[in-house]
Amino acid sequence: MTHLVFICGHAGTGKTTLARRLIGPLMKATGEALCLLDKDTLYGVYSAAAIGALTGDPNDRDSPLFLQHFRDPEYRGLFDTAAENLRLGIGVIAVGPLSREVRERKLFDHAWLGVPKDVNIHVIWVSADEETARERITARANPNDAYKLAHWDDYRQRRFVPSGDALDGVLMFDYTSPTAADYDALLAQIVQPPRPSGMMLPPMPV
Repeated sequence: MTHLVFICGHAGTGKTTLARRLIGPLMKATGEALCLLDKDTLYGVYSAAAIGALTGDPNDRDSPLFLQHFRDPEYRGLFDTAAENLRLGIGVIAVGPLSREVRERKLFDHAWLGVPKDVNIHVIWVSADEETARERITARANPNDAYKLAHWDDYRQRRFVPSGDALDGVLMFDYTSPTAADYDALLAQIVQPPRPSGMMLPPMPV
């Protein structure tokens, strides 16, 4: 069974770092070829050029204009690229914030994603406390984060942790200070056979 693993969460939580650490062990554990699709790698340069032409600011990644006109097309391209690989039998680790899609549970919907029905989907929500996330964003000095940092009080209102129905089936991973055992437990939860909808997953180590 081909795997589609979404690694989601807010900025500075460690999504890309986790994806890069996970892909090798996951390929070894499953015997499956996987590709890594990071939304910022796929669309960052193009979107910077496009929004820069519109506003004069190529680093605008969080303004209302960007969120209204660029966000959803970027994600649709991510899903379509993932689907193309999955139809060829290549597993995918897809990285992006995807907060709205997690809340609306769209990432478990094979038809909405456009992926084959037999694809084994896992959704990982990566979190880190707000102070750690802000420190990481500041330290990486990415110009795309300038709007976020300048409007932090507004941005922080969009930060959330899945709860209630949105949490069903989602693998939670705290990336504030993970241990080797945490990585091993996450990998084990991905490679185990799919569970029926609504079945509770075992807790991650604490």
